[in-house]
Amino acid sequence: MENILIALVFLAALTYLGRLVYKQFFGKSQAGCAKGCGTCQTTISE
Repeated sequence: MENILIALVFLAALTYLGRLVYKQFFGKSQAGCAKGCGTCQTTISE
């Protein structure tokens, strides 16, 4: 039972880190903003 719980926590951590890496490289970035954090008001409404 403990092994299953540890495996679930480990998989959740891997998923979280994988999403961070994915967002870093493939996430939507703000046009004209070097930081890409989304706080700049440089977005163009479509």
